[in-house]
Amino acid sequence: MTKQTQIEVENKRISIIQQDNQDYICLTDMVRGEEGDDYIRNWMRNRNTVEYLGLWETLNNPNFKGVEFDTFRKESGLNSFNLTPRKWIEATNAIGIISKAGRYGGTYAHKDLAFEFGIWISPMFKLLLIKEYQHLKEIESNQYSLEWNVKRVLTKANYLIHTDAIKDCIIPTRDYSKDNEWIVYSDEADLLNVALFRCTAKDWRDANPKYAMKGLNIRDFASINELVVMANLESVNAIWIRNGVDKDKRFKQLKQMVNIQLKSLDNMDFMKSIKKLSDDIFEKEIKPKEK
Repeated sequence: MTKQTQIEVENKRISIIQQDNQDYICLTDMVRGEEGDDYIRNWMRNRNTVEYLGLWETLNNPNFKGVEFDTFRKESGLNSFNLTPRKWIEATNAIGIISKAGRYGGTYAHKDLAFEFGIWISPMFKLLLIKEYQHLKEIESNQYSLEWNVKRVLTKANYLIHTDAIKDCIIPTRDYSKDNEWIVYSDEADLLNVALFRCTAKDWRDANPKYAMKGLNIRDFASINELVVMANLESVNAIWIRNGVDKDKRFKQLKQMVNIQLKSLDNMDFMKSIKKLSDDIFEKEIKPKEK
């Protein structure tokens, strides 16, 4: 399902969609009520525009057809030269411009290109477009940060359910002194860590000493989706512990849960698969040492 958001610039509602985890801004909306498609075609037939589009594709698209681009570049500037979004896409295998039909129909451009189109309208329009886009990203970042905090609280609450199951059902069966009972709790916590993160808490601390020295742990840097799955693992593992399910069998089932649930959640919202670095910074991955 296509995710769509909107911003408003000079009383124009401008749609933004995601494709391949990149934001594309609707050029059609940016010139709605003016010259429409003619405005976009006039921009694309400009020699500077053709060269900029080609440079962007060269840097970002390994499948870009440079020979066809050279043909367009040589022809640009001639009175007879005409270039439409569809013609550009089909001839060069471009990914920076997309032409959509249906519900979110129109010509869209990667944000880098859309900002350049904005200055074709006017320098002020470009500045306002960038400002509104950045404001949208700030709002989204704050929303993700809030959701991350909620999910982190949930995993901590479920962890109590998990430790209660260990205290009631595993500790009484083990010959540990009171001072060494922490080993059992740590062992069961790492069962979940390895199933989800593919490393133990110690592995992560060894790979990230800077964060470990600050009292942070692997779950403090999990993505939103990982925290959701961790809460589910804690809950179901607590039930299995109380039902006397063997540890090896539990681990196999937990790994299956991780694979199924993360795949579903990441496909639903890629942004929630991104690792958290701070309250306002998200990073794709902080790699622990693989076992």
